[in-house]
Amino acid sequence: MSADTNVAVDILARTIWGEARNEGTKGMEAVASVVLNRVAVAAAHNGYWWGRDVAGVCQKPFQFSCWNTNDPNREKLLAVTDRNIHFATALRIARRAVSGVLPDSTGGATHYHTLDILPHWAEGQMPCAVIGHHKFYRLEG
Repeated sequence: MSADTNVAVDILARTIWGEARNEGTKGMEAVASVVLNRVAVAAAHNGYWWGRDVAGVCQKPFQFSCWNTNDPNREKLLAVTDRNIHFATALRIARRAVSGVLPDSTGGATHYHTLDILPHWAEGQMPCAVIGHHKFYRLEG
């Protein structure tokens, strides 16, 4: 793997772990799919404000809360290693996603939220998937 690919895998794995470590493999794969779907939207629009690549999409401010500087779990996110079983799973999923072999179970989703909340952007929107404790939506804006 190239250095860029290794960075993409690491950042995607940390995003998966930070957002869905307690959601099981299917939930973790779904978060990976959202990231890849955003990258695909960016490619189709010759760039997009979410970011142009995996790292840019994952670390775009206020898009994936696990990367927010005020997130209480951010230090854990930066320190976790593959000795953690959930992070080891996230790494395997991220490798599959970055290599292009992870199927998208979200129906092309670009957004998601937990079942416990209804963010303003989801009002009036129909989810394209419900996986674990998350609802997924296909929105391009």
